[in-house]
Amino acid sequence: MAYYFAKTLAISFDDAVRRVIDALTSQGFGVLTDIDVQGTLKAKIDIAFRRYRILGACNPTFAYRALQAEDKIGAMLPCNVVIHEPAGGDVEVAAVDPVASMQATNNSALASIAEELREKLRNVIAGL
Repeated sequence: MAYYFAKTLAISFDDAVRRVIDALTSQGFGVLTDIDVQGTLKAKIDIAFRRYRILGACNPTFAYRALQAEDKIGAMLPCNVVIHEPAGGDVEVAAVDPVASMQATNNSALASIAEELREKLRNVIAGL
């Protein structure tokens, strides 16, 4: 089982970031974290790296349900969405598959929550 789903876009990096945030919002997610990997690597270890952002997306309703089902699930939250520029000039967007990540918990109560989240994140990626 793949642990993510992805889509390649022929748009600018900044446009991709805006579209991803809009798509996440349309599916009930907010962005809790926005990690600029390129900037961090340059600042911390003076490495030049391609544009790479990690958005920590959270749907509060689903997060609450998951926390009720598994008190340590916060170690696996939020749902990460990556926007990066692989070689070739296009932009790739990838989202974690919650079903794949939640399997590690062996908690069947999380299965339906993960399925619903998977559908929402697939909609985000498909709608880009």
